[in-house]
Amino acid sequence: MFLNGKTALVTGSTSGIGLAVARVLAAEGARIVLNGFGDATEIERLTDELGAAHSAADLTKPDQIEAMMAEAGPIDILVNNAGMQHVAPIDQFPVDKWDLIIALNLSAAFHTTRLALPAMKRKGWGRIINTASAHSLVASPNKAPYVAAKHGIAGLTKAVALETATSGVTVNCISPGYVWTPLVENQIPDTMKARGLTREQVMNDVLLAAQPTKKFVTVDQVAALALFLCRDEASAITGANLSMDGGWTAA
Repeated sequence: MFLNGKTALVTGSTSGIGLAVARVLAAEGARIVLNGFGDATEIERLTDELGAAHSAADLTKPDQIEAMMAEAGPIDILVNNAGMQHVAPIDQFPVDKWDLIIALNLSAAFHTTRLALPAMKRKGWGRIINTASAHSLVASPNKAPYVAAKHGIAGLTKAVALETATSGVTVNCISPGYVWTPLVENQIPDTMKARGLTREQVMNDVLLAAQPTKKFVTVDQVAALALFLCRDEASAITGANLSMDGGWTAA
């Protein structure tokens, strides 16, 4: 297990992509710090399953991020995955939602990165992996703050990669297209009802309209790429924005 002795903090890891990443890192021996909200019984089950610690820090609040990082101790692998979405035209976009999306999807990664890096530099080894999105490369209407934040994550990744290029720390982002998660699955019935479409039409003509493969990305595929980025064989990969979107951004 090549991650024995390493500590990995994965934000937004009580479900979806973050949980899948936490599981593959734990399977390779990493000590896991989970972060996120959810049912207390389920979170307890996950911490038992993974032998993990858990932080319920609200990542929109810098003081709570600082407390989480201090409690976790030195971090070897930082996966900035927490995020949220809200859809509306910009002239109708609630200001509080803009602030929350920028805080969670972008500013939180700034804070965790600045706090994790000193220990990584001292050790001469570290991995920072940011979950971006196809929206770090292309835009969609009615998602202005999300697109802005994900473009920002891609830029943050590049800048920090250059700053750490000789330190043994790599910094990369993964940009998935639509990923099959319970959150996506739960949207399908409402969309069927609202648009008068079948389940298959919602999946192919709405959710997967931009993905040429007409297949969802899976959380396990994203997790496998994140795990590879932690390997020594990936040490030359830094500052990269790695698309995993079924060809969405190829056009």
